[in-house]
Amino acid sequence: MNQLSTRQVALLAAFAVALVGGALAWLSLDPASPGTAPWWPVLSAVVILGVGYAVFSIGIERFVHARIKTLYRTVHDLRRGKGTKPPKGADVLTRVNDEVAEWASERRTEIKDLQEREKFRREFIGNLAHELKTPIFNIQGYILTLLEGGLEDPKVNRDFLGRASNGVDRLMKIVEDLDLITKLESGVMDLRMTRNDLRALVEESMETLEIRAREKEVRLVNKVAQGTEVMADRNRMLQVLTNLLNNAINYGRPGGRCAITSYALGDQVVAEVTDDGIGISAEHLPRLFERFYRVGKSRARNEGGSGLGLAIVKHIIDAHGQTIAVKSDEGKGTTFVFTLQKAD
Repeated sequence: MNQLSTRQVALLAAFAVALVGGALAWLSLDPASPGTAPWWPVLSAVVILGVGYAVFSIGIERFVHARIKTLYRTVHDLRRGKGTKPPKGADVLTRVNDEVAEWASERRTEIKDLQEREKFRREFIGNLAHELKTPIFNIQGYILTLLEGGLEDPKVNRDFLGRASNGVDRLMKIVEDLDLITKLESGVMDLRMTRNDLRALVEESMETLEIRAREKEVRLVNKVAQGTEVMADRNRMLQVLTNLLNNAINYGRPGGRCAITSYALGDQVVAEVTDDGIGISAEHLPRLFERFYRVGKSRARNEGGSGLGLAIVKHIIDAHGQTIAVKSDEGKGTTFVFTLQKAD
């Protein structure tokens, strides 16, 4: 069944009112009075029909136009990113207006999320290309030098082959770290949760970086209390500690120190890795755990590494069902804080 137009509705309403008016006029006739005109009820009905149609038509048109104008203004403002207040009342058009506003708000949120994802994808691809390009160009330069005559020079060949090998090692490190992050994100890698002595894990991590710390003149201090035991995947936790310590060594100051402390908090253990190095400005902290994210010239790519260390740390901590955060003041050092499950 087709819907009635506003004019048809106005005509039906006016016709109904005219019938009622004509009937009342007919009933008002006095049969005993010979001067009463019998055509008066008909004329009254016709007049009421005309006036009623005009009034109803204008009224309905204005009512519908006002509601449609409100809906149009709502959609227009939402498309421009402006908020709008729903009109008062509880009629159908008001509810439609509310639903349109809610729908537009949801779509705008989805579009914003897609734009953020696209921005992150572009940055990730650009950063990945840059990370891969540097060692590839270095390897290419060393090989070309060897092919152009350096291979016969004993003072050059072994040195350049060693440098090319270091470039290959860096490429392999990037690929391995990317593979690890992918497995952690997809849940393919199962964690082997065992009881571990946190102080012993910290000591082992510091021993692996002892030579590098000595070269950078950074002193490593283990302040984890004796008997602090946590539930964790041993190898992955060593990776977390090594990455955080290595980060502190790379960006520490000569003569500085990096200390790892811990304390109990309910059924968890809170660990803190604190250095007194160059620090990080507040604007960079929210993105610090992103893949390949670098902080300014002082944390440039010439410091080495794959650029994925902190991203791996966060993924491992997340896989343990725990949290990690960072606090820092530029020029005053940095502290990474993460939680672990206390062993029963």
